[in-house]
Amino acid sequence: MASLDTFGAKSQLRVADASYEIYAIDKVEGHARLPYSLKILLENLLRTEDGANITADHIRALGGWDPTADPSVEIQFTPARVLMQDFTGVPCVVDLATMREAVKALGGDATKVNPLAPAEMVIDHSVIAELFGREDAFARNVELEYQRNRERYQFLRWGQTAFNEFKVVPPGTGIVHQVNIEYLARTIMERNGVAYPDTVVGTDSHTTMVNGLGVLGWGVGGIEAEAAMLGQPVSMLIPRVVGFKLSGDMPAGTTATDLVLVITEMLRKHGVVGKFVEFYGPGVSAVPLANRATIGNMSPEYGSTAAIFPIDGETIKYLKLTGRSEAQVALVEAYAKRQGLWHDPAAEPDYSEKLELDLSTIEPSLAGPKRPQDRVPLNSAKSMFRAALVDYVDTNGVEGAADEASAESFPASDPPANTGDDPADKPHELISAARGATGRPSNPVRVTGADGSVYELDHGAVTIAAITSCTNTSNPQVMVGAALLARNAVDRGLSRKPWVKTTLAPGSKVVMDYYDRAGLTPYLDKLGFNLVGYGCTTCIGNSGPLPEEVSAAVNANDLTVVSVLSGNRNFEGRINPDIKMNYLASPPLVVAYALAGTMDIDLVNEPLGTGSDGQPVFLADIWPSAKEIEDVIGSAIGATAFSDAYSDVFAGDEQWQSLPTPTGDTFSWDAESTYVRKPPYFEGMAAQPQPVTDIAGARVLAKLGDSVTTDHISPASTIKPDSPAGKYLAEHGVPRHEFNSYGSRRGNHEVMIRGTFANIRLRNELVPGVQGGFTVNHLTGEQTTIYDASVAYQNAGVPLVILAGKEYGSGSSRDWAAKGTMLLGVRTVIAESYERIHRSNLIGMGVLPLQFPAGQNAASLGLTGTETFTVTGVEELNSGTTPRTVKVSTDTGVQFDAVVRIDTPGEADYYRHGGILQYVLRKMLAH
Repeated sequence: MASLDTFGAKSQLRVADASYEIYAIDKVEGHARLPYSLKILLENLLRTEDGANITADHIRALGGWDPTADPSVEIQFTPARVLMQDFTGVPCVVDLATMREAVKALGGDATKVNPLAPAEMVIDHSVIAELFGREDAFARNVELEYQRNRERYQFLRWGQTAFNEFKVVPPGTGIVHQVNIEYLARTIMERNGVAYPDTVVGTDSHTTMVNGLGVLGWGVGGIEAEAAMLGQPVSMLIPRVVGFKLSGDMPAGTTATDLVLVITEMLRKHGVVGKFVEFYGPGVSAVPLANRATIGNMSPEYGSTAAIFPIDGETIKYLKLTGRSEAQVALVEAYAKRQGLWHDPAAEPDYSEKLELDLSTIEPSLAGPKRPQDRVPLNSAKSMFRAALVDYVDTNGVEGAADEASAESFPASDPPANTGDDPADKPHELISAARGATGRPSNPVRVTGADGSVYELDHGAVTIAAITSCTNTSNPQVMVGAALLARNAVDRGLSRKPWVKTTLAPGSKVVMDYYDRAGLTPYLDKLGFNLVGYGCTTCIGNSGPLPEEVSAAVNANDLTVVSVLSGNRNFEGRINPDIKMNYLASPPLVVAYALAGTMDIDLVNEPLGTGSDGQPVFLADIWPSAKEIEDVIGSAIGATAFSDAYSDVFAGDEQWQSLPTPTGDTFSWDAESTYVRKPPYFEGMAAQPQPVTDIAGARVLAKLGDSVTTDHISPASTIKPDSPAGKYLAEHGVPRHEFNSYGSRRGNHEVMIRGTFANIRLRNELVPGVQGGFTVNHLTGEQTTIYDASVAYQNAGVPLVILAGKEYGSGSSRDWAAKGTMLLGVRTVIAESYERIHRSNLIGMGVLPLQFPAGQNAASLGLTGTETFTVTGVEELNSGTTPRTVKVSTDTGVQFDAVVRIDTPGEADYYRHGGILQYVLRKMLAH
């Protein structure tokens, strides 16, 4: 639909011999002072003005944006494209297939359910690092991936043919966000002669990685992404924008990972949830684009909606490096300069809040042991590890040990923000006391490896060292740095410790190309960092099992062992079920910890090991110089590497092409499938919505603390045999070794309902001292699984409530965290605060997000979780208005006014319809 163009913004832009239609933002008063990100939104409104959803008043409101005001003006943002990975993308396609049947059943045209904007999926979340440390690891892991996911991949091949504007990048190619910045992202789009900024929403929260390329985009729930694919704009409030000024240059020996961990700590402490972060100032030009991508990638870790860098010469340099066409590069530069999107280092737009960082203050760092914002300076890593260890192992009466560490320990139920203070060194007796905490001798455990070698395991042993995740594998500086450190270590005679599972999983084939060109691959292989796959692997929880003898020793002796990974998040229970402590680190430090084999070491002052000459080898001895790294990058990386890697990216290998592909406008569901099943969202749905109702007689399914993540709510990790999901699969004839992960089975709602709140580290306060997906069934008083309790409640017609603390739902944009919550029978969640994506996803599935009154929580109100709840005032939504608060009361006499976290009129419409998919489907039928 053409824009009404009230402001006369439509004009022409000539670039060389081509002419493009554009919508000039300088036609709107106030445009010049706007931050970069809001200029992109302004153009979006100008181009999509229709007089109904997007009006001239919306455009004027954005031009007159008050940076000091709290967000209150709703706008409709129309993303240029949708990006998906397979874990979250498969349920999107399942839902679209189901919608086609629902439309047909209600008398509509099934083919109307079709993406209206480019929708691209990269299959990257399904490969598991099963085999490692051997030459055939990659080939065997991909083979296993196809065996396990054959049904899913056939379904996606059907979607590729059935839906227009839907493309799939097959397995074994790369990680979605790295493929996005290296190939899919346009920076400036061109369609039907119109040029406009590339914008994107993605079904993974780390979609923000593309912010480093000047592209505005962020993660949404799968249900929101489906609506965007079907032409629905994203409803949002004009956000506050935090200006983050950069100055100076980073010191030698520091990496992009060190920088982003400092930024994560700063912004999480400042508070940026629901806000845009925008980098500006003279230091921006000193940040290579790969570093910008790393910073953008971790936006969810510090909580912002987006974290964007403007377009500048560095952007153009990267587009050329990655093989974009001359015409595309010329368009990006000309368009950015014409629209005021080109970075001016001296400019200082209006910002809601400002922070500043001198890059020269960055120091080598890690983050852990369970949150990405808990930064650990490398020179304090040993002492801070020891301080944290007391939270994982009972020190069995070492006087003062727990008290001394309490200021630095972070219980999972109530983790405070890290202050960044360097704790005092803990007594050396702490780790010794921890060794004896379970009553066994206070000596390390002797283990015999599969090859007959004998070694000792102790608390703090690094059992996984993984170069993983697009966060860092997209960055040649840190990847080349890791390979050079490996070369230097091998040359000095060092080797990895035998208990360390070492894996290399780059985000694109380009990485292995430049490793091979530079002759560095053999050194990584020598240390066990053989290629295991092109995918998220360890970062998403697909780390694969530890060697049997290591796993057995860890579990038999209750050892607290560690993973070190170059990923973006290290939440509890995410990486591996045998591992309790997880640390984020740069790829070079991952290699260093594989050599050391323990977290109980000061890498700055203690040797990594003894070299072949009998002399101690320190980290400083093998750390590559910046010049060495740049020399390799200059000689081994060029545009042809990227153009070759992506020349036929959608075709896939022989395994992909040989998969039988179902046909037809609607999908033929297999009643026996345990991977892809038709979900029940539209069963019994009428053409018109039923009125919403108040909630009466509700019981608490779970009472949770702070920082409960979507990993806690909907884990992506392995399925335990004794869990409800494991029992379901066993009952359907699936052998244990084929259970796969929750993430891989997201196309089967039966598995996912049973997996909701099934994280092995979940702490439900209704069952104190118990970890995992358990609760109390208040109808009987017995302890049971959350799933089994929910079945009992639903059979009895009892609605359910979740009570939670601060930052509820932080983490990945998991649509199943909301879908599973709804299917368990939860009508409302009452929390102290929410992460943006999960709050909107709850509404999108018809679950009411409520917030305790300011300064109040379950504890201060005296709520134990045993009460019966009533919520009144919800029915006001039927009148077309959204109440600011509703009345919550219990049978024990507690009453309070809960804040209704339906933040926009669009969200209210979704809730009235029972969810966003129902709203879209009914709208489709009306036209």
